[in-house]
Amino acid sequence: MKLISHWINGSENKGTGARRGEVYNPAIGQQIAEVAFAEDTDIAVAVKAAQAAFPAWKETSLAKRSSIMFRFRELLEQRKGELAEIITTEHGKVISDALGEINRGLEVVDFACGLPHLLKGEYSENASTSIDVYSMKQPLGVVGIISPFNFPAMVPMWFFPVAIAAGNTVVVKPSEKDPSSAMWTAALLKEAGLPDGVFNVVHGDKVAVDGLLNPSLVKSISFVGSTPIAQYIYETSAKNGKRVQALGGAKNHMLVLPDADLDLVADSAVNAGFGSAGERCMAISVVVAVEPVADSLIAKIKERMATIKVGDGRRSCDMGPLVTKQHRDKVASYIDIAKQDGASIVVDGRDVNPDGDANGYWLGPTLIDKVPTSSKVYQEEIFGPVLSVVRVKSYEEGLQLINSSQFGNGTAIFTNDGGAARRFQHEVEVGMIGINVPIPVPVAYFSFGGWKHSLFGDSRAHGEEGFRFFTQTKVVTSRWLDPSHGGINLGFPQN
Repeated sequence: MKLISHWINGSENKGTGARRGEVYNPAIGQQIAEVAFAEDTDIAVAVKAAQAAFPAWKETSLAKRSSIMFRFRELLEQRKGELAEIITTEHGKVISDALGEINRGLEVVDFACGLPHLLKGEYSENASTSIDVYSMKQPLGVVGIISPFNFPAMVPMWFFPVAIAAGNTVVVKPSEKDPSSAMWTAALLKEAGLPDGVFNVVHGDKVAVDGLLNPSLVKSISFVGSTPIAQYIYETSAKNGKRVQALGGAKNHMLVLPDADLDLVADSAVNAGFGSAGERCMAISVVVAVEPVADSLIAKIKERMATIKVGDGRRSCDMGPLVTKQHRDKVASYIDIAKQDGASIVVDGRDVNPDGDANGYWLGPTLIDKVPTSSKVYQEEIFGPVLSVVRVKSYEEGLQLINSSQFGNGTAIFTNDGGAARRFQHEVEVGMIGINVPIPVPVAYFSFGGWKHSLFGDSRAHGEEGFRFFTQTKVVTSRWLDPSHGGINLGFPQN
C-alpha cells in the first residue's frame, strides 16, 4: 500500500509515529493509500525546520520572493492537469470542477505576486519639526494552516501564497481524506526555487491539529472547516496567544423575488446546489421562494436535475461521489428526516443510477420542497447535494429568515428590481452577497469570510486583509540632525 509521508525541510519524511490513516478513491470505494499521522514529535520537527528557515527567508528581498512566486505560478499553470487528477482521485469531484478549484487558487497566487506593492508602509515627512514618521510591515514567523477536504488545493492557496510572500514560513496540515494535493504542491514550490523549510506539510488527525495549537510553536493559525471545530480552534488559539483566521460553516440562502428570471434562477440553483456534490461552504442549500413563484421554479429545477449525469469524475460526468461512505450516509439520512418533518421529497438522490463503480459513495441531486424551518434539514449544514425550498410570502419574511440564521457566510438575491437588490445588500446580515450571482466568492484581491458563526478570529482570507494578518507593523519616529553621504556608485542598483 502506498504511503503518503510528511514534507519537512524540503523532502518527504515518514515521521516517527506508527499511526496511519486510510485514503480512499470515493468513486470506487476502495482504499488506495495510507497517510502517515503526525505525532507531537513530528510537529516539533516540522516547526523547527520552519524556524530555521525563517531568518534567511525574512531577509530575502521582495524582488527575489516575487520571482519565486511568479515561477510557482507559471509551473502551476502548466501542470494543473496533474493536480486536478490527484484531486479527483482522492476527493471525487469531476476533473472540470477540480480545474476550476485550482484556477481560483491561482488567483491568490497572482495576487501574492504583487507582494512588493502590498508590503509597502506609509511615510509622513515633517510630522513634527525635522521629524519623520513611517511604518513598515514585517512577517510573523512560522504560521500554521489547517485545511478541509472539500478544496484540497484552493483553500491552502487562500493562505500560503500570502503568508510566504509576506516573509513567513509555513506548516500545513491538510485533510487526511485527500492529502496528496499538499505534497504535490510542496514539490512544485521547491521546483520553483522556494528554499527548504519555508513550506512544510504534516498529516494527521486531532493530534496534529492540537500540536499546531501548542502555544510555543506557530505564531498564527488559518483554518477552514465546520463551525464547531472553527470555534474550538479559535478559542484554543486565542487562549494560546496566536492570531486566528477560523472560517466555519454555512447555510447559504438564495432569495428569489417574483420578478426574477426563473430560468436563470433554476440554472443557478442547480449549479450552486450540486456542484462538487454540494461539498462547498458557499453552496446554495436553501432556495427561499417569494410566492407565487415556487411551483414554477421547482418544475424548472426538477427539469434541469434530470439532465445531471452522476458518476466517476474521471469520466464525462457532471457530479461525482461524496468523499467518504460515512459522509454519504449522513447526508442521505437528512432525506428521511425531511420526510418525517412533513417536507415533500421532489427528487430523491438515493435513487440515482451512477456511471461508476457500484461501490462508490453515490448520492444524486436531491430536491426537497416545503421544508419546515424547525427541521434539522433547514437548520444544519448538510454539506451534500441536498437543495431545500422554503416558501415565504414577502421580501421581508425572506430577509428575516436569512438574518435569523446562526450562519452568515454567503447569500444571493435574484431579482430584476435594482432597488430591491440595493436594499437587500444593505439589510442582509451576511458577509458575502450575490446579486443574480449564486456563488459570490470574492476575487482574490478582495477578502473571503462571513459573519456570525461562519467566521471566528482576526481577519478574513486573502486580499489585503490576508497580508495584514500575516504581517506585523512597526512605526518609526525619526530625526536626523546631520546628513550622511553614501559615496559614489555609478552602477545600476541590483537586488
